[in-house]
Amino acid sequence: MDDRHGAKQPHRFDPARAAALDDDAREVWLPATDLFALLDAPEHARVLDFGAGTGHLTFKLAELRKDLHIFAYDEQEPMLERLRERKSLVNAANVDVVDPAGFADLQDVDAILAVNVLHELGDEALESLVESLDARGTVLIADWNAIERPVGPPRDHVYSVDEAKKRLAKAGLIVRLERLFPYHYVLLTSLYR
Repeated sequence: MDDRHGAKQPHRFDPARAAALDDDAREVWLPATDLFALLDAPEHARVLDFGAGTGHLTFKLAELRKDLHIFAYDEQEPMLERLRERKSLVNAANVDVVDPAGFADLQDVDAILAVNVLHELGDEALESLVESLDARGTVLIADWNAIERPVGPPRDHVYSVDEAKKRLAKAGLIVRLERLFPYHYVLLTSLYR
């Protein structure tokens, strides 16, 4: 089966470009503190950073919210290596790095953070993300908007806000809050109830 079916981006992110994920200039377009405020994880929550990449957001959230138990997941081994290395450097006791083999065991998380990954997620990966969520949990999706912009993936490689909403609805998620940033949209979702 094609694990990329449903992804708008034709190819996975190239780990050779991983340093770009740690560029603090990205904070101008999509501030981490705004994302964390919108995520609004309850105290002592289990939070999944789905598609964590280098852990740029994972470890910022871990430092800001030491009460959280954060699971940093990425499907690419080079990214997992970076996550493990970063975890050892910052000694983040509240972060666990999860690889694809262990992901199926990750269930009932209270909140999921998925930043700049929706356009790369195949249908199976999106289904797995939803299945890991607690029935009362929330998913914060932030992704590049399909607008003209000087940075990010090509416009035809990402979903528009309406396309994203339809895709998320098909996966069983309903949008509870929507916010636009200069180059991104953020959708706070939960399971249909």
